[in-house]
Amino acid sequence: MDPLLRGALAVSLLGAIARAAEPRSPPRPAHELELVNPSEPAAAQDAPCPAGTLPDGDVCVPVPDDEQGGSELSEEHNQHHDRHGVLRAYDQIPRRPERPTDFRLYHLPVTPPRDQSFVASGYDLDRPDSEQRRGAELRAVGHGGVDLAAPRGTRVALVNLENQVGDAEVLDVGHLFGNSVVTHHTLREGGRLREYLVIYGHLDSAAPGLSHGMTLAEGALLGYVGDSGSPGAVHLHFEVRRARAGVDAESLTLGQVNQNSKTVACDPRNVLELVSK
Repeated sequence: MDPLLRGALAVSLLGAIARAAEPRSPPRPAHELELVNPSEPAAAQDAPCPAGTLPDGDVCVPVPDDEQGGSELSEEHNQHHDRHGVLRAYDQIPRRPERPTDFRLYHLPVTPPRDQSFVASGYDLDRPDSEQRRGAELRAVGHGGVDLAAPRGTRVALVNLENQVGDAEVLDVGHLFGNSVVTHHTLREGGRLREYLVIYGHLDSAAPGLSHGMTLAEGALLGYVGDSGSPGAVHLHFEVRRARAGVDAESLTLGQVNQNSKTVACDPRNVLELVSK
């Protein structure tokens, strides 16, 4: 045999012997095998976020679900003459018929007195012009919130809204309806996420340390009931507004919060959580 061929055969034989001598890993038991769902796309199997969310940087953001959240709240047009006789036109979201009229059935920022009327004035933007508030003492024609009577110094607490996603944030603290705190909430509504702003006004003082962007849990202290901006009329002005489509609610200033071009007044009973829940 050719010497070169004899050498090649020898090297091949030695390699086969070495491979045969290597230890072999025993087969993995069936219960240790990784199971792959053939009906689930490969991309979903490798997704870094749980179902119902999508990655946004280092966090997983909820994806709106048509089967979850509240129904879409419809805006309606209305108009009234203000106290100077000027006709004002605006959009507003009236109370849904199935929502209770009694504010005591909802979670509120102040505790209502027992067996005593505490709603000094209510939402009336859905009323005809002739039924708007007027008079020497009630000059705020076209009331987009609700005035809750409570003793001076009563604690004002943050309330969450129905179908809210995550915690609320402080939008701003300053002078709007007297001393005011405005919070920003994201709600799941009609299969998408909508931004809402809640105004707490006429406070004796705001809670110390509140600032833009601060995250707050339900029940957090916002301030104390007073009469700033309404001397002699101690009460809490509580107002809910939905940001218009395309408006970045977080960028609004205090002066823009209640502008009809930026936000739409909403009857608070549409989005407040019921006490029975």
